[in-house]
Amino acid sequence: MVNQPPGPTLLGFDVIFVGTVLVFVAAMAALYAIYTAVTVRDPMAKRVKALNERREQLKAGIVTASAKKRAKLVRRNETTDQVRTFLNRGKVLQDTQLAEITQKLAQAGIRNKEWAVYVILARLVAPIVLGLLAALVIWGFNYFPDWGSLKRYAGFVVMVAIGYKGPDVFLANLISKRTNAIRKGLPDALDLLVICAEAGLTVDAAFSRVARELGRAYPELGDEFSLTAIELSFLTERRQAFENLAYRVDLEAVKGVTTTMIQTERYGTPLASALRVLSAEFRHERMMRAEEKAARLPAIMTVPLILFILPTLFIVILGPAACNISDQFINRKM
Repeated sequence: MVNQPPGPTLLGFDVIFVGTVLVFVAAMAALYAIYTAVTVRDPMAKRVKALNERREQLKAGIVTASAKKRAKLVRRNETTDQVRTFLNRGKVLQDTQLAEITQKLAQAGIRNKEWAVYVILARLVAPIVLGLLAALVIWGFNYFPDWGSLKRYAGFVVMVAIGYKGPDVFLANLISKRTNAIRKGLPDALDLLVICAEAGLTVDAAFSRVARELGRAYPELGDEFSLTAIELSFLTERRQAFENLAYRVDLEAVKGVTTTMIQTERYGTPLASALRVLSAEFRHERMMRAEEKAARLPAIMTVPLILFILPTLFIVILGPAACNISDQFINRKM
């Protein structure tokens, strides 16, 4: 048998294998893009379903002032109870950690509090699974024979770290995207709130009308305002509805709006003038943020310019000249 020569390697990785994996990922991404383009779903359907569920919960009295009573009334899934029992046996389920993850899920737009238990389970299971997989590939199959002991240990540690931080990074990415979407539509929402307040609408009716008007352009903001309007209609304390809004949105501007609304409810101050001032401040802040991004653009473009644009430009300009010089030397020697 003739031994085939090994393929080209780069930093210890088989170039052909890495290229095959990248081509497969690109093909899957293209298929997913085609699928998402063909199957266009109505963004309002899921939102309306979630709001109706929240309304029914409030009607049934699930949200109460007593935490113990709420815990008794909420129906829990059997699988969630089993996972919770497993984590309690391992002494890895803490109330503070569970409350923190629950808030992050709410900020990411995930209303089901039971998912907090699964996030903690993913933190526990993912490092073990990825660590075993990395150990099997690196030491079991010896897929990277050129790697030294230090590089193998570093690869194993990196896989374990990815498994531990992966759920948190994914959740933080969801929160960041949702927060940015809410930040973009907040000034327009405040302007509409001012108009509704000056027209004589109540606070809950104003929030409901703004959510209906901005639901298509800013679905995340419309979702939060619709939920706030429902809670304003059903909760015994209106202050709790505004505090829930600040709890669900990781944005200082929203906390300022909720503080203004609470003070207006308590002291009877004019709502329209306060919201108009906040809207002007948020618009100015959005303009300053856009100017900051524009000022950072030259520094950000420096690295792509050096790595991708300048080499191509040099090849296009100096390539023909280099070919002519090479031909001249070859002809002179002949």
